[in-house]
Amino acid sequence: MNESGHGSICCIKKHESIGRDISHLFRSINIYLSKELEPYGIGSGQFPFLMRLLHHEGVSQESLASMLRYDRATITRSVNKLEDLGFVSRKRDPNDKRAYCIYLTDKGHEMESVLFDISAKLNDVLLKGFNDEEKAMFIALIGKAAMNIAEENETRKTLNG
Repeated sequence: MNESGHGSICCIKKHESIGRDISHLFRSINIYLSKELEPYGIGSGQFPFLMRLLHHEGVSQESLASMLRYDRATITRSVNKLEDLGFVSRKRDPNDKRAYCIYLTDKGHEMESVLFDISAKLNDVLLKGFNDEEKAMFIALIGKAAMNIAEENETRKTLNG
C-alpha cells in the first residue's frame, strides 16, 4: 500500500488514470457501432440489448437490467426505442402480472446475422495484432476489471442506502 492507502501499480503514475483509456475505448467502440448500425436505424446504445435478447429472449426488463448492469430508466428508454422501431415487443410476465418480458419480433430476429457479423468484426478490430494468449488474457482481464468496478458500485450503493 502507498501512503494514500491504495495499492500502487507499477506502470501508472499517481496522476494518471486507466479510466481515461477505457473511456476512449468505450467512446471509440460506440462510434464504430453507430456507423455499422446506422443503416438499420439502431443506435450503439441499443446494440447490447439486442445482443442480450438474441441469447436470452423473453426475459423481464428487471432481468435485462441486471444482466447488462443498467438502471431501470436506461432499460425502459432503450426498450421503448426498440419497440417503436419494431425490433422488440413486450408481453406481460405470466408469473408476475406487474412485469413485462421482452421478446424479439420477426424484424428483431432478422437482425441476428447482422448483429453477430458486426460483433465479430468489432472483436477482430479490437484484437488485431494480439496472439491467442494475449486475446484470452485481455478478455479475462477486462471481465475482471468490470466485475471489480461493479462490486465497488454495489458496495457504495448499499452503504449510501
